[in-house]
Amino acid sequence: MGEAGPLVTVVIPFYNDPYITEALDSVLAQTYDNIEIIVVDDGSTRNAELLQAYAGRIHYLGKANGGTASALNYGFRLASGKYIAWLSSDDRFYPEKIARQVAAMERAGSWISHTGFDLIDESGRVVEKGIVPPSAGSDFYRAFKTANPVNGCTIMMRKLLFNQIGEFDEEKKYTHDLDYWYRVMLSGFPLLLVPEPLTAYRRHAGMGTLVHKEEITRENGQTQAKYATRWGAFTSHLSVR
Repeated sequence: MGEAGPLVTVVIPFYNDPYITEALDSVLAQTYDNIEIIVVDDGSTRNAELLQAYAGRIHYLGKANGGTASALNYGFRLASGKYIAWLSSDDRFYPEKIARQVAAMERAGSWISHTGFDLIDESGRVVEKGIVPPSAGSDFYRAFKTANPVNGCTIMMRKLLFNQIGEFDEEKKYTHDLDYWYRVMLSGFPLLLVPEPLTAYRRHAGMGTLVHKEEITRENGQTQAKYATRWGAFTSHLSVR
């Protein structure tokens, strides 16, 4: 690791989001120093001027609008870090997030991990504290039958894992993350849980999970159906029903 620790790349997909400065400030306020920040502007038509104040401290990548999966792929491909973390532009990392997650992964030799999170509102006020998914066991695997128990903005993974598993499926507009977790686990890489809230996940009127709720529910069912047979075989030894 060295004194500074391994390089961590934080990829932030951005599209017209007024909360982007809070996201960036939260990364710049990390207690962990060896960080590379990549902001992927997915064809924004407003609020891009907010990034000007961060010139010299971030890598700005502009592209035509293609959706979150395409923005993640663009940023992940160009990431230089041993580890990559994903932060949505309307969410925030707590100051110890990267330090604690890197330490846990280095200790465990893990290739991918996730953490708990707090739920915040439009103003940044915490409305629900300490949302922590079940650890990697029968309850965790069972949760995938009806939902996505892994918050993408709590994820940290090795760049080597991305190289091995491949890119996010850009045809999945809303469940590219769920699809990816299936692919990772079915390839033999368990998700290490760091059981503390290290990210603030913002719930607001303009967020995609509310605006596109019906479409997300439909696509979520399609993604779960795609993996149902393989997932059933994978979890059968755990007596997951």
